[in-house]
Amino acid sequence: MKLIGNIIWLVFGGFITAMEYFAAGVAMMITIIGIPFGIQSFKLGLLALWPFGTKVLPSTDLPGGCLLTLFNLIWLVLFGFWIALTHLLFGILLFLTILGIPFANQHFKLAGLALWPFGKNRLI
Repeated sequence: MKLIGNIIWLVFGGFITAMEYFAAGVAMMITIIGIPFGIQSFKLGLLALWPFGTKVLPSTDLPGGCLLTLFNLIWLVLFGFWIALTHLLFGILLFLTILGIPFANQHFKLAGLALWPFGKNRLI
């Protein structure tokens, strides 16, 4: 069932969403300061490419603290709020149909990650 959901997701917008994340990641990688943000954009793009059956948990191998909080705040102000708002809008629209509910849940998962992505790992 996960495979079918991922294929439908990929055909009906998942590929475009992932390409947007990848393009943003490349644009952020232009400067040295933007490299961590570009890496996070690539991670979100991979998740947007194949979201069903993927769990995202807090990272245990990264040091937490002030640096991750600072990066998350910068991400939230510059990128995260608008990305999350887009995912919320698509999630609400998909929730109006019965067939769209699983896809809406994936948009809500991506919206939460778009707000505060640093310190998270993707697990399959």
